[in-house]
Amino acid sequence: MKVRTCVLPSGHFIYGVHKPNFDVDNFRENDFIEYLGRFKDGRLNKNVANFPAGTVKEPEADTIYEIPNPFDFRGTTYISKSWADKKAQNPELIYLSEPEKVSFANFMEKWFTHEPHLKQNRELLFESLPEPLLLALAKTGTDPEDLIALAKITCEFCFESDGINPTGLIYQRDKNGEETPLIKNHDLFETLANNRNLPAAYREVMVLRPGAQGKSEIVGELKEGPSHVFEYLRRNSYIPWGHYAANMAHDSIRYHIGELTLADIYGMRHLYYQRTYTRLARQLAIPVSVTRKTLTIAQLESLRKKILNKQSKNQKTGSPVFNCTLWGWNYGFDFSPTKYRLHASHQQIHQQFALIPSMVDSQTGPDQIASFACGDMIAEFIRQFHKQTGRHFFECYIKAIRNNRRLDDTRSESSLIIYEDKHVMVFVPKAQTSQWEIQLMCINPIGNILETDIPLRNSLDQAILMTMKILSCMGAKMVTTIEYAKRIDSKDSDQRLIYAFLPKIPQSPGSFSEAQLRWINGHYPEDFALACRNHIKKQEAKMKTPRIPLKS
Repeated sequence: MKVRTCVLPSGHFIYGVHKPNFDVDNFRENDFIEYLGRFKDGRLNKNVANFPAGTVKEPEADTIYEIPNPFDFRGTTYISKSWADKKAQNPELIYLSEPEKVSFANFMEKWFTHEPHLKQNRELLFESLPEPLLLALAKTGTDPEDLIALAKITCEFCFESDGINPTGLIYQRDKNGEETPLIKNHDLFETLANNRNLPAAYREVMVLRPGAQGKSEIVGELKEGPSHVFEYLRRNSYIPWGHYAANMAHDSIRYHIGELTLADIYGMRHLYYQRTYTRLARQLAIPVSVTRKTLTIAQLESLRKKILNKQSKNQKTGSPVFNCTLWGWNYGFDFSPTKYRLHASHQQIHQQFALIPSMVDSQTGPDQIASFACGDMIAEFIRQFHKQTGRHFFECYIKAIRNNRRLDDTRSESSLIIYEDKHVMVFVPKAQTSQWEIQLMCINPIGNILETDIPLRNSLDQAILMTMKILSCMGAKMVTTIEYAKRIDSKDSDQRLIYAFLPKIPQSPGSFSEAQLRWINGHYPEDFALACRNHIKKQEAKMKTPRIPLKS
C-alpha cells in the first residue's frame, strides 16, 4: 500500500517486527576505569563493562513491534516485546495507583509532641515525611544539607575515611544476577540526582560516573580542553536497532543551558555526524580504517564526500538499508510529587541519535512495510503541494517568511526571523504548536546531514545552541528538539533540513485540544520573535567563538 496505515483493505491489521542484531564500531580513544563502589561482601565494583576493547557485538537485542497509526499523519507506535510480555503475565500491573492521603499538619503535630528529641536530626526527620513531600523537596530544594540528608536515606554510599565525601555506592545482585546499586526509593533517588543543588560529588557517584547508570558501552569520545563528551550505546532501545546518546562526561558536568559552551555542542554533534557517516559508509562498503580514535573534521568531511560520490556513481549499490537519521534532545527534568515524570529521563545534558531502516519485516500481509521517520510526513506533504500548485513548497515558504505581515495588521514588528546567516534561518513559525516553538531551517535545498558541508554543520551547531540559550534566558526549563530529515537516498531537491524546538509551558499541559492537533496560543508570533531577538543580543558575544579544532 502507498498509504502508510496499519489497516489493510482486507480488514486486517499489519505491523512490523524488528529483531535487531548488529555490530558497533568503537571510536573511543581512552579507557576511564573507575571505582563505582563495593558489594556487601567487600568486593570492589568497577566500570570495566563500559569500556570495551574493540567492536561491540549485539547478536539478539529485544524484539520491537512497529505499528503504524491507522491515520498516517499520526505517526507510529513502538512496543518492546520484553516490556509487554511482563504485563501479559499479570495484566493487573497495568494501573495507576491512587495518591496517598497526606496531612502535613497532623504529621508535624505528632512529631513535635511525641518525638522532640529527633527535631535536630534531618535524616530521621526526612525518613518520617510522607513520600510526596520528600519528592517535592528533592525536586525544588536548594539547601545542599537538606539534599544530602535526603540522598542518605534513598541509597547507601561508600565514603572516604572522613565519612564526609562519597566515593561510590553500595551494590547488590538482583534476582537475575545483575549488579545494581542498593537504592531504597528509586523515584526519590532519580529526582535528587537531577537537582543541580545536590553537591556534585553526590551526583557523580549516583548517576554521572560511567557505569553508575548501567553497563551501556561508551563507543565514542571527544575531549577538547574542559569540554568532554561520551557517546553511549543503548542496545535494547525503544528505538529499534539501538540508538546512541552523546552525554557530557562526568568531568564536564552540565545541568543548565547557561553552563553549555560551543565546544560542548560541537562535541555532541560531532559524535552524531561521526556515527552516522561511518554507519552509512559501512553499508556502502566504503572502508573506515580509524578505530579507537575520534575522526578529525577533515577525515569526517572526506568520508562524507566518499559516501555521496559512491551513491551518485554506483547505482547498483541500491538504497541503504538504513536511510534516514533520527536526532533529538530532551533538555530539562521534572518529576511531580504525584509521580508524573514531566520530561527527560535525566537533567545532565545529552542528545540522542540513530539511523532508521527504509523497510521493516512484516509478520502478516506483505513481506515488508515502510519504516516510519518524521521527515517522511514533510516529504509527502511537499509532493502533494507541488502536484497541486506546480511550485516547490520551501521556496514559497521562505518567501512567505520574508514577506510576513502581522496577524493584527499593525505597524509593529512584523519579522518572524530571529537569526540568519548565509546557511540557516532561525525563525518563529507563523502557526506555533508549542506556545514558544522556534524552528531552524537550512536556507538552501539541503535535506539531511549527509548533504551538509563543514561551514553548514558549523552554522547548524551554533544556531542550535543559540536557540536553546534564547529559550533558557526566557525561562524555559524543559525543551524538546527534534530533527526533520530527508531520506538519505531521496532524489527530492526541495526538502529542507528542519529542527523544531518545543518548550513545555507550565500552564499549558496537553489536553483534548492538543489531542486533536489544535494548538492554543496567547501571543502573536511576531511578538515572540521580537522577544527572542532582544535576548539574542545578550548571547551574541559569547556565541562568536571559533570552533575548536579536533586533534589529528
